[in-house]
Amino acid sequence: MKVIEKFRVFYYTDALEFLQRIESKTREKILYNIDKARYTLDPKLFKKLTGTDIWEFRTLYNGKQYRLLAFWDKSQAEDVLVIATHGFIKKTDKTPSKEIIRAQEIMKEYFDINS
Repeated sequence: MKVIEKFRVFYYTDALEFLQRIESKTREKILYNIDKARYTLDPKLFKKLTGTDIWEFRTLYNGKQYRLLAFWDKSQAEDVLVIATHGFIKKTDKTPSKEIIRAQEIMKEYFDINS
């Protein structure tokens, strides 16, 4: 049975900067989980935030919860893209609203430029 890629991931500048700032082993784990999510759509790895169009890539590593927020761009005929907006270390159970707002602003900017 062939495993089919469900989407491709594009990393926005802020997401790349976050990944560059963290330790290499942590970055490897996050990228491994993102790659795995591309094929499985496992909600433990990639989950929609309730009441928004924002999704989060989820990684638990060394007792810390790492998140990269993202959104879908299905407008490309040949590719389904998920755009990772930015990342942060989650300190509470609930995703901070300022992080969701930041992701929504990046999403608006992205679609304004690409429409």
